[in-house]
Amino acid sequence: MTETFKSNPPAPSAVGLRVPDFTVPATGGEFTLSAFQGKPLVLYFYPKDNTPGCTTQAQQFRDLHDEFVKAGCVVVGVSRDALKSHESFKAKLGLPFELISDIEGVLCRMFDVVKNKMLYGKKVLGIERSTFLIDANGCLRQEWRATKADGNAATVLEAVRKL
Repeated sequence: MTETFKSNPPAPSAVGLRVPDFTVPATGGEFTLSAFQGKPLVLYFYPKDNTPGCTTQAQQFRDLHDEFVKAGCVVVGVSRDALKSHESFKAKLGLPFELISDIEGVLCRMFDVVKNKMLYGKKVLGIERSTFLIDANGCLRQEWRATKADGNAATVLEAVRKL
């Protein structure tokens, strides 16, 4: 039996542990992890729609999307923005994948991506740009924490190809 990783915070490394099932609001309707059983899944967490780094990261996942599909992988972006903001961001950039609205922070807590950050000289809680690769069996295979926006998609694609 595969152990499930715990949230708040996860074990020092949750890699190799099963990701608990979840259902959250997303563009295109509710997103349920178990609906994608049998396919690898990339969850990339980003701070905010329509900001420079987040736009770059989304565009790079968009531009490599066909390659992720060829590898049998599903890509999904996650931020705490509202669905209305996500719909606009998705349309503006022509994103071919869904965006999860995690306003309540359920996934942010599960994956331990909310961190103290400095914004204009003030400490604020915000999403630390992080990406997670979940295999076809629902186990976390790799994580990239505090990653840079530029180049993240290409790095993740290489890992997907090695599954």
